[in-house]
Amino acid sequence: MHSDPPPSLEKRYARIGVVLIAPTVLVFCAVILYPLISAIYLSLFSIYTPTLAGEWVGVDNYTALLASGDFWNAALNTLIWTVGTLMLQLVFGVAMALLLNQSIVFQSLARSLVLFPYFLSTVVAVLVWRWLFNDLYGILNHVLLIAGLIDAPVNWLGQMPNAMISIILVGAWKYFPFVVIVVLARLQSIPEQLYEAATIDGAGPFQRFTDITLPQLRDVLVVVVLLRAIWDFKEFDLIYLMTGGGPVRATQTLSLLVYEEAFRLNRMGMASTYAVAMMLVLLGFTLVYLRQTNRLEEG
Repeated sequence: MHSDPPPSLEKRYARIGVVLIAPTVLVFCAVILYPLISAIYLSLFSIYTPTLAGEWVGVDNYTALLASGDFWNAALNTLIWTVGTLMLQLVFGVAMALLLNQSIVFQSLARSLVLFPYFLSTVVAVLVWRWLFNDLYGILNHVLLIAGLIDAPVNWLGQMPNAMISIILVGAWKYFPFVVIVVLARLQSIPEQLYEAATIDGAGPFQRFTDITLPQLRDVLVVVVLLRAIWDFKEFDLIYLMTGGGPVRATQTLSLLVYEEAFRLNRMGMASTYAVAMMLVLLGFTLVYLRQTNRLEEG
């Protein structure tokens, strides 16, 4: 009798690779693939959340979504929130990174302190900001009254456009350190000889910034914008804790609308439809991000 030949070294390595990657594949299927398929499946049903009982409705949920005023209102609020907080994050983040890249007193301490908002718990940050914005005893109104800038306390979180402006400012404050970290890392890799040559040629600070710094930061800023846009688009906890979507849905975003449909109105099928719509938008952002990162790697 002839025994089977021993497997080749390549086959043995391939089997080991399958064994090593299997836990990752299982986790991916459990936490990403299964919820994704479940959301798409549930979006085709009219389901009562407490019992998960319901009936097949096909694409009726998607038809109702497109005809829903609440959906388009939440989509507009999400767009305003995302664009507003993203623009402020970029402005504050780049400005702070440029400052921290200079030789200043207590540079190391300043670089550590600027990261504080990003690492602070969202719940703690919101509690502090809600106290600052309080219209009765908030320190912000107190300072403005003393300075004579206002005649009466301002309701920062209970009326528009104050509520939207407030959450955008808090969101920018909370997340701009991420921009600082990335931009500062890129600034430190720019060759100093470029600035020295530009200075010899008579370029001023503003011209050095526009001709050297910005072109060097362009690729990094594109990735930062795409990442922050994805994260800000799906932001839930900060907005929910700050305003709960009020006043009267004025700051309700798509994430809050999904929560309301699923756990307040007990319409899990409709909530899944909204979630799928959000996923499609985020998928577009993700594809652009992957294309950009691939271009950077190839370049």
